[in-house]
Amino acid sequence: MADQTKDLLARLTDLSEGAIQRISEAPGADKAMQALKGLGDKVDELQRRTRGFEELEKRLTTLEKRVDSLAKPKSARRPPASSPRPRAAKTDTPPKTP
Repeated sequence: MADQTKDLLARLTDLSEGAIQRISEAPGADKAMQALKGLGDKVDELQRRTRGFEELEKRLTTLEKRVDSLAKPKSARRPPASSPRPRAAKTDTPPKTP
């Protein structure tokens, strides 16, 4: 079975090499090869540009959550006083009645 696989792979290799040779000899093949090479360069450039998008999406999600939490109406709590009010001292004298 290993011999059959090797024979099959050898035949496929020979056929693909022959096909590549015929394609390269065809008229206009030079232009097609240049276009393919240019396409590869453009794909590389696009890949470099999009590399940081995942990190930016995470940061954007975090910021959106923070904005949402700030935009929600706050509860009816009073903010704590910066200094406590002085309390009136209690006296042991009864209140005056008129």
